[in-house]
Amino acid sequence: MSTQSAKQYPSALVPDRLFTDAAAETRWRARFHAPRISVPEWSRDAPDANVYVSNASGVWEVYAWDRAAGTHRRVTDRPNGTLHATTSPDGRWIWWFDDTDGDEFGSWVREPFAGSEGVDPEKAVPDVHDGYPAGLEIGSRVIAVGVSTDDGSELFARIDGETRRFYSHHDDAGIASLSRDETLLAISHSEHGDSRHPALRVLTTDGFTPVAEKWDGEGKGLAALEFSPVAGDSRLLVLHERRGREELLVWDVRADTETEIDLGLPGEVVADWYPDARALLVVHFHQGRSSLHRYDLETGELSSLDTPAGRIGGAGARPDGTVEYSWSSAAEPTAVRARKTDGTDAVLLEPPGERAPGSSPVTDAFVDGIGGRIHALVSRPADAPDGPLPTVFSLHGGPHSADEDRFSAYRATWLDAGFAVVEVNYRGSTGYGSAWRDAIEGRPGLTELEDVAAVHDWAVQSGLADPAKCVVNGASWGGYLSLLALGTQPSRWAAGVAGVPVADYVAAYEDEMEQLRSFDRALFGGSPDDVPAIYRECSPLTYVDAVAAPLLVLAGDNDPRCPIRQVENYLDRLGSRDAPYEFYRYDAGHGSLVIAETIKQTSIEVHFALRALGLR
Repeated sequence: MSTQSAKQYPSALVPDRLFTDAAAETRWRARFHAPRISVPEWSRDAPDANVYVSNASGVWEVYAWDRAAGTHRRVTDRPNGTLHATTSPDGRWIWWFDDTDGDEFGSWVREPFAGSEGVDPEKAVPDVHDGYPAGLEIGSRVIAVGVSTDDGSELFARIDGETRRFYSHHDDAGIASLSRDETLLAISHSEHGDSRHPALRVLTTDGFTPVAEKWDGEGKGLAALEFSPVAGDSRLLVLHERRGREELLVWDVRADTETEIDLGLPGEVVADWYPDARALLVVHFHQGRSSLHRYDLETGELSSLDTPAGRIGGAGARPDGTVEYSWSSAAEPTAVRARKTDGTDAVLLEPPGERAPGSSPVTDAFVDGIGGRIHALVSRPADAPDGPLPTVFSLHGGPHSADEDRFSAYRATWLDAGFAVVEVNYRGSTGYGSAWRDAIEGRPGLTELEDVAAVHDWAVQSGLADPAKCVVNGASWGGYLSLLALGTQPSRWAAGVAGVPVADYVAAYEDEMEQLRSFDRALFGGSPDDVPAIYRECSPLTYVDAVAAPLLVLAGDNDPRCPIRQVENYLDRLGSRDAPYEFYRYDAGHGSLVIAETIKQTSIEVHFALRALGLR
């Protein structure tokens, strides 16, 4: 917790209710309370042993599903929730990451899949120190675990009961994949100095000698997805970006041969193996929507699995060929479905409780900008009157992420409150090619805001947005952009909402986790000592004196990504000017896994914007 936690700032108002209409008040809360569930992950050698995460208890926690017995068991029960879990190959153990109050610093623990009443989970690899997670692979004989601290990255392996550190480096590295026969281990590293475009190395688990290396050069990253699921098969599925976007290749590590796979699809892809390793299950992303495909490695045939337009939130192929996946759209809530080999498709898992009420669909806008055509997703309230509307420009985090045609209780609340919502996939977003993603290098923040400004101009000129009632809003990188927008584009915004933001970039760099320092050095071209002018130019603190619109800031005391001290630095400067702002702080990390807390923060944000715009 911050040493400055005794400081007092103007507190955000927490409304008793957002809507006077009882049905509207019930509806928006019901979307958050509706139980949701992730795609289950099953044990490699015991596919009836499954884990998933769900918010059915009101907090995102880990659950075990014994398919053979038809039973479900809640595994974790922690005040701030648990999100990361997996199983051992034999299905006997559940591993989950144990941090403190959302600070992401901790260790992997394990407990029996069937449960053990009154017995606490045990540290899974007791002679590996705590840190930020940097990959995990669990075999029958070999366990590999990555740890990141302020000193850099360390990779450990436990083999036949003995643990050794086999790799360490001051820059970012991580465990990537373990071969089915557990003789080969792929790691990701950035020894060349650019963690945003990593290289790959494959080692033997007998002595950890290098077998093969792969790096495509400056500005071209590689990501190891998974070794073949067949024992003795040394093929590794890899993402590359040699043609300016993320595509697939199969690398036979022992033979040191590779096969690039050109699917002929626009946009970008990610994939996993079918259990027999004869085909790949491909998730394709293009212009805010994703779809599922099967690629036959022998024939080169690509076939669609015919999912409707929307977002695939996760997918995997079962031993019998059934594909299980999650799907949603802006209008329809998330469902976990199973598509059998005969083409039939049905809901796989229904968590207890009422299904979330639906919402409005999104439409596409394509706007010409300085750096090229910008894609945005646009939503209007279902009963919106003709004419310009109050509009929230919701900026995603990352920055390497993208807004999608997916169900969002958060977006739906803004729509219910009468706002149009514009989600901008600015330069820096993924899914639009490497050049688009990397265009922010050397000038982050300001580059993205050029795209936001172009979309803002379009929204006003098209008659969608009321220019006097535009709100800039985001969390994490989106919160950073919101603060930067208020300082560099003050005439555009009537209010701003910044959740868990970078506010003072130099102080953020000093306090954040080392993985993010490595990312920042690659993004900015060095550390604040190396390129101080760029950090100063791209920091919201530099422009705080120009902020005129009312501002709401939300931050977590235990956030390792956007630490609290640098937020307080910004608020101190803002407060010295008597600028209108409110602050909400909470006892968690980079966001909250507690549904009641998420509802509270959403109500604070929307109520603040309504008041700032004179609509309340």
